[in-house]
Amino acid sequence: MAKQAFIIGAGQIGRAIGLKLLKEGWSVTFASRRGNMPNEALGFDAKAIYLDRNEAGALARAISEGADAVIDTVAYDETHANQLIDIEASVGQFVVISSSSVYRDETGRTLDEARENGFPNLPDGMTEEQPTVEPGPENYSTKKVAIERRLLDGAKRHVAILRPAAIHGTHSTHPREWWFVKRMLDGREIIPLCFEGKSRFHTTAASNIAEVAVHALAEPRKLILNVADPVALTVYEIGTLIAEAMEWTGKFVRIDIGDPRFGSPIGWTPWSVPAPFTLSTKAARQIGYEPVTDYARSVPYTCQWLRGDMSGDWQERFHVLARYTVPLFDYVTEDEFFATQRAK
Repeated sequence: MAKQAFIIGAGQIGRAIGLKLLKEGWSVTFASRRGNMPNEALGFDAKAIYLDRNEAGALARAISEGADAVIDTVAYDETHANQLIDIEASVGQFVVISSSSVYRDETGRTLDEARENGFPNLPDGMTEEQPTVEPGPENYSTKKVAIERRLLDGAKRHVAILRPAAIHGTHSTHPREWWFVKRMLDGREIIPLCFEGKSRFHTTAASNIAEVAVHALAEPRKLILNVADPVALTVYEIGTLIAEAMEWTGKFVRIDIGDPRFGSPIGWTPWSVPAPFTLSTKAARQIGYEPVTDYARSVPYTCQWLRGDMSGDWQERFHVLARYTVPLFDYVTEDEFFATQRAK
């Protein structure tokens, strides 16, 4: 009899993990607010159900028949961790998506508070031993740590915590690639890159998250695992790969006018950081993980997907990306900047 997987969230990560498990012979239930089934899952032993986990008792009712594994791709705070513990009698093991943003440097600086406290000074290739923020309700990262601690300390079932970095792939509400793709579609012939395009914010393919998840399920014990692509590319290298996929023949201009978070946002991309933010995946490799893709192989599919449906407002389609506080497409300011540079 096939093992039963119950996936909370049918978005980018849930789709990738679910499809991987189906191909591995699992039976999969996709549970989400939309109740949608990935087209690629048709023909497999899969079903999709509506679930609003914030409705009291909804998760317990949805999983009343039990599951060998529950994969929670949208756990956001300690309340969601408590929901998982409440159903653990019906579950074999858990895989929960956290974030590498939980890491802090020796002085306590973090990604979430970089604007106020300065960018963290972190090792190039952080391991899971890197200190994290304290758990709490203050921000995204403290909430993620609260989930981790509650499950690792309180759950009787085996729990695997996965910490990806800048996630990429199709079916995202936060496609960082749109920063480049929209400019190229809009006919921008020059694209500026701050920090001289040297920023390295480690990318993580959704398909690599799925690969780690499958290996974690085959290693039933409590785990914390970084997930990242084989190489942490620079922003310039990312832009060059996107340009190739888009057949864009314009020019990147690498500029150095200071940290755009505290001044002009010229050239700021969703990967732009003043110091490296990179992960070691040694722990994942020790349980058999090998990346199934890298950024260069993955990004053409992302670009094709981004171009596939141009109807509607991109801010509604990519609502997480749209919440950035830095203006993403301020072409007027860019043009003024380049005009000033030409005048010098």
